[in-house]
Amino acid sequence: MQKVKTLGRHILVEYYNCDSEVLKNPRFIEEYMNEAALTAKATIVESVFHHFNPWGVSGAIIVAESHLTIHTWPEYGFASCDFFTCGDIDPWESFEYLEKVLKAEFSESVEIPRGLTSKIQKHSKKIFDNISHKKIN
Repeated sequence: MQKVKTLGRHILVEYYNCDSEVLKNPRFIEEYMNEAALTAKATIVESVFHHFNPWGVSGAIIVAESHLTIHTWPEYGFASCDFFTCGDIDPWESFEYLEKVLKAEFSESVEIPRGLTSKIQKHSKKIFDNISHKKIN
């Protein structure tokens, strides 16, 4: 079996029956999302969050290796997230950390390979001998 070569990994996650008090607290959500990025050893570039009235939080952590986002619905105990990472960063580490701190009783997820190198080579007007994610210095 041949290994699929990609530039990145993108997981989409739905967390159910989470702690509503956590989900409606913008300070907790931002802290936990930043920690989720660091747990995966990602390099945080910027953190932007918005608290909706009367509750709910949306936010994004921009990392040098891509991004992590969250949208919460405390009234339903539900959070929707995505973790998109490139290089050696494992998005599942962020997923597991967040599942624990949100106290989710159940989650569903799917991983999507991003930047399939075979398709980049096939559809590009340029010739690339080797396509890889560039390391951060």
